[in-house]
Amino acid sequence: MIVLKCYLSLPLVAGALLVGLPYSISLVAQWLYGWPSKPGYQKYLEAVKPRRIYCLTRAVLEMLKYLQYGKLYFQWKLWYSNDKNNKHYVKGITFGRRGNKLDLYYSPSMGHSDAAPVPVVVFVYGGAWGSGDRSIYCLLALQMAKELNASVICPDYSIFPKGNVLNMIQDISDSLLWVREKGHAYNLDQDNIILIGHSAGAHLCSITTLFLVNNVEELFIETNKQRDLVSAIKGIIGLSGVYSIMDHYKHEKMRAVEYVSTMHKAMDGVENFDYYSPTSLLKKLNKDQLKRVPPVGLLHGTNDIIVPAESSVMFSELLTSLSVSMSLYLIPKMNHTEMVTDLMAPDRHFYHSVYGCIKQEYRKFQG
Repeated sequence: MIVLKCYLSLPLVAGALLVGLPYSISLVAQWLYGWPSKPGYQKYLEAVKPRRIYCLTRAVLEMLKYLQYGKLYFQWKLWYSNDKNNKHYVKGITFGRRGNKLDLYYSPSMGHSDAAPVPVVVFVYGGAWGSGDRSIYCLLALQMAKELNASVICPDYSIFPKGNVLNMIQDISDSLLWVREKGHAYNLDQDNIILIGHSAGAHLCSITTLFLVNNVEELFIETNKQRDLVSAIKGIIGLSGVYSIMDHYKHEKMRAVEYVSTMHKAMDGVENFDYYSPTSLLKKLNKDQLKRVPPVGLLHGTNDIIVPAESSVMFSELLTSLSVSMSLYLIPKMNHTEMVTDLMAPDRHFYHSVYGCIKQEYRKFQG
């Protein structure tokens, strides 16, 4: 009798694991982050489709990989909260129309009284346009300042739902204006700005620059100031970036995360994907505007499943076809998160590989 019960219970346990667990994980994720955009009860029918359930469950379980970065989490938490580290940076400088904050990390040459104004790197973090905070990237900014011998600015911006992507673009533009208008107080070279962004941050770096090149009125920045900002941007480095919103949306659909993702919400709907895609805007620029687009360096890991390397490959092909100076670096066996976490400490596996590529581009930008 006991043996019979065991035989009966095994299928029940297997069924619970293969069916109950995926459905539970997937439905909780959709309840927390968003149901499918379908009318009435149809959104629930879409939510329980087997393919969506299992693909979304896989995407959720993949996030467990982030546990391996626990050591880094405690390292940056402790570093950022330690007042003894204030000698390396200025924390919480207010900037822009929305009163956001930025942190300024000193160049190693900042302490010399006779030092010439130093180049400025503006690092824009990612987070799917819906998460992130400048404090998370304190170790990255610290190392970047040392490796590039530049001052590094890490600004916060109005992530969704606090703001939409236009607000984010305005915020990044405001951080550039801050460099132009206030940078002299920190011995910054106001005419030598490099934009570096990761994932959604790479998208914001590129689209902000293209908005400035195109003199977009929605930035609410005077035309002459927009031109000056473009002239000051000596280059853009995109790390595992999204450059075609529609292409990335198709990838999200393949992974069944398009409804839980903040991307379409931050863009104010699918109808705005084209407007906020660097690939689309580039194609609309005239010859004079294309000449003003700064050189671009693109880095991407070949093991990236969140934003496939094809995103950077296709963007590089478009830039080349339009005669915009660009370089592409595909880094074998690197995933999406390692592109940014491995810039935080010299003992990380890809630290020297990625900084080697960044330095090569940085030297080009400096002429």
